[in-house]
Amino acid sequence: MPVPMPVHVLVLGGTTEARRLVESLVGDPRLRVTTSLAGRVAAPRLPPGDVRVGGFGGADGLAAWVREHHVDALVDATHPFAATMSRNAVLAAAQAHVPLLALRRPGWVAQDGDRWHSAGSLAEAAELLPTLGERVFLTTGRMGLAAFAGEGLDALWFLVRSVDAPEPPCPRKMDVLLDRGPFSLDGERELLRRHGIDVLVTKDSGGDATAPKLTAAREAGIPVVVVRRPPVPEGVPVAPTPEAAIEWVVRKLYASG
Repeated sequence: MPVPMPVHVLVLGGTTEARRLVESLVGDPRLRVTTSLAGRVAAPRLPPGDVRVGGFGGADGLAAWVREHHVDALVDATHPFAATMSRNAVLAAAQAHVPLLALRRPGWVAQDGDRWHSAGSLAEAAELLPTLGERVFLTTGRMGLAAFAGEGLDALWFLVRSVDAPEPPCPRKMDVLLDRGPFSLDGERELLRRHGIDVLVTKDSGGDATAPKLTAAREAGIPVVVVRRPPVPEGVPVAPTPEAAIEWVVRKLYASG
């Protein structure tokens, strides 16, 4: 009796949830798991199993890779703000005729005492800053700093925290803090105090790893500009946790066997 081929799951990764999903799947002999990382971080934390680093060349390239490597199911577990990759995943899944799931941790929810200001983009967030403070803690990553480099923001000072060093264009008055979460509440409190931060800018990435800065800002009465995340492409099922994504993969196993 022929041995059935393992179901090949391609996980578009780069998040904590992607790693947790892969760690739970790689031990299943019925599965072959490959993680794809964009390669934007110089020294990424590699998950177990097969790993591919680098872009695919757009939706067509991803679809070709899926077909060539006989991928049976695709999980988009990229960062909630990786909108281009998510769109490419939708197009590629349709071209290659494979099921697609989006793994997205829930966004943050404002609590009593929060002074949140919602923004639809980094550019919109930058426009709000002159009315909110002068010493900005910018935690949106090293990409997109050009939005905060305009002449209208020259009077502001920025503390930019990112995993890797940012590249220009950058704010004129800027210090860079290279660090990687998770971050502690005590550490965030001290950082705000030491640098005299009076406004925080963040993307609504959700999760616990970087949430302590929100608590520290609430305690200090500091306003927070929260950039809204783009929606998941229409028609794509969403799992809020790795456990829910595992259930989806298991259903694909039964469907294939």
